[in-house]
Amino acid sequence: MTFGQIWQPLVEELASRQRADRKAEFWLRDDDAVDPTPALDRLLDLTGEFAVPVTLAVIPALTDEKLVVRLDEAPHATVAIHGWAHRNHAPEGQKKQELGAHRPREAVLDDLARGLAHVTGLHGARAVPMLVPPWNRIDAGLVSDLGSIGFSALSVYGPPTPASLAVINSNVDIMDWHGTRGCRDHGLLVQAIIAQLQHAFDGGEPVGLLTHHLVHDESAWLFLERLFTVTAKTEACAWLPIRTLIGRSAGGTIPGKCERFPSGIASRQRDRGK
Repeated sequence: MTFGQIWQPLVEELASRQRADRKAEFWLRDDDAVDPTPALDRLLDLTGEFAVPVTLAVIPALTDEKLVVRLDEAPHATVAIHGWAHRNHAPEGQKKQELGAHRPREAVLDDLARGLAHVTGLHGARAVPMLVPPWNRIDAGLVSDLGSIGFSALSVYGPPTPASLAVINSNVDIMDWHGTRGCRDHGLLVQAIIAQLQHAFDGGEPVGLLTHHLVHDESAWLFLERLFTVTAKTEACAWLPIRTLIGRSAGGTIPGKCERFPSGIASRQRDRGK
């Protein structure tokens, strides 16, 4: 398929939004930031060029002032807390998880509180008190305690369901984790975005694009550039900062994906993780 054939359905969808005077809303979350790297520079330069706010999920145990200095030059970037060390504590044969029921509850919450304090101490107002669990997995029993240690929001992958704090989930992942481990087919990604836009039109969530700058291939970078180009050509699109989404979230939600634990709470979402 040509560039035009791949992207024309999204162009038409956005044109219909403009005729209806309805905004197509997007937000961008990028996971696993730690240090300044050429890949992070590329992400920040690209999003800055198109004025796209980006929320970086930063791994607290692995980051320091070097990232602070780099982000001082990127006012469109905010940082969230990506667990503590992005370390798997699940037994062999189980899906990777840092925030599961494999350790004492108090130990997990202590790690998260330490991570929030560390990232907030480094980044100040740039940090948002939003937890992004590594591998998009968290024991559902921990969610009710997140507010008590300072979190006001949670972000995993998939559609949300009711809970005690705001959940701003990603819902379109550009990476093919279970196949090529490169970018997904551009045409399929465009279809997924349109489907999420139509769901949002009926009262669903904005398009939450999920990226991982450290593992992007050239196809991933090309997809982002073309998406930003298409959305920049119409007034029907808005790329929203994460604070806007958290601020307007009413009632809160619980993660769209949880693993099965002795509590009996099970995942109802398709896996999306590294």
